[in-house]
Amino acid sequence: MTVSNGYSGFLIKPTLRTRFYVDYDWWQRSQEDLRIYLLSHIQPVQRERLSKNSRNAWIDFIDPDTGEVFRMDELTFAIRQAALAPDFINPQTSLVDSVFRVFLANDNEPQNPLQLAELTGRSATTILKTFGSTRIYKGIRPWLPEETDAD
Repeated sequence: MTVSNGYSGFLIKPTLRTRFYVDYDWWQRSQEDLRIYLLSHIQPVQRERLSKNSRNAWIDFIDPDTGEVFRMDELTFAIRQAALAPDFINPQTSLVDSVFRVFLANDNEPQNPLQLAELTGRSATTILKTFGSTRIYKGIRPWLPEETDAD
């Protein structure tokens, strides 16, 4: 099976070594609302508070490892907090949501199905079949290093 990467004339056949990532440009082109989907991944108390406002407030975040201070919106901060919970990725979460959460937790660092299987507790083959198909689930698609070279 081949998967188009969105560039005409270039097809790939994903394998267990193919890395995947969340293509946020896909979200801009889709009919889906990224903010609503992201809200589904945070704690209920924070979800209720943040869903009442369409605009995010900005906060100063201090990196606990480096001491560096940088601006972060409240939703991003809530996602970082949720990702610290031991049950953020769990067997009750759907495969698509579990894989998406891996990318939320690791700043969208590309991962192959073998790595994703280890982090989600799911089958690498199932992950490959799901995300290596022609359908793109929640923006998760093969990562092609040469795309970043052209940017």
